[in-house]
Amino acid sequence: MSKTIFEKLGGKYVRQGDCLIPCLTVSIEEGQPIGIWGQRHLDYLKQYRRVTYINLLTSNKLNTYLADIDRQA
Repeated sequence: MSKTIFEKLGGKYVRQGDCLIPCLTVSIEEGQPIGIWGQRHLDYLKQYRRVTYINLLTSNKLNTYLADIDRQA
């Protein structure tokens, strides 16, 4: 059986029953306080910049970005 792209990039699988499930880990982002301006910008991203919101969320950079926006305000 040939290796998948996931395996070539260093990923591993765990067998549970008849299924192979990828071992995924999610890094915990440091807890930075997000003030009112960060929360308002979050609402703006959700309403008007959906793609940017999804990209920041999936790259685990959303809280850092919002905390930076709040510091700038």
